[in-house]
Amino acid sequence: HLYTRKQYIKEIFQYQLELQMKNLKMYREAVQDRIDIIVMSGTDFGAQNGPLISPNLYREVFKPLHKAMNDWVHENTNWKTFFHTCGSIVDFLDDFVSAGVDILNPVQISAAGMDPDFLKKNYGDKFVFWGGGVDTQKSLPFGTPENVKEEVENNMLTFGKGGGFVFNTVHNIQATVPIDNLVTMFETVREKGTYDYLEKRSLKK
Repeated sequence: HLYTRKQYIKEIFQYQLELQMKNLKMYREAVQDRIDIIVMSGTDFGAQNGPLISPNLYREVFKPLHKAMNDWVHENTNWKTFFHTCGSIVDFLDDFVSAGVDILNPVQISAAGMDPDFLKKNYGDKFVFWGGGVDTQKSLPFGTPENVKEEVENNMLTFGKGGGFVFNTVHNIQATVPIDNLVTMFETVREKGTYDYLEKRSLKK
């Protein structure tokens, strides 16, 4: 229905926006500046190999909603806006910037076009990357502890350079992940996941 009944969907979204604005005002009254971050969207716009919808459809249907909510937050609070959206979302990133998104999650580095170096180079001054710490499709469940350690350190070094990074696995840790891999991930983050360490490593590269 998103494409075939576009006007109907827009009307639903407009109603949702009105409700969301009321909710945001209630949140502000209740918590003021006792929070730093607010989750604004959990809609997945990407699949493994590309976007789930066209960027044009996003701009027409979703972006006005997102921009209105983010603008209100930025104009009325000190909060940062958090967007969870899986998959290959590279085609939407410029629109997310202009819609006022502050934080991206989960940063699915295994999806098409989501290379950590590319993301940091082109968007490192525009978003906080909350995720992308280690791939949960292949590396964490099927790699060796050495693979996990190398990927975790490399991704922290890439995303952490200059700030703007919160380590997080790309998605949920599944029950079949080997315990050695999980322990290695946590130990690597604990030992090497500080900006001081990452800055020193960056200067050596």
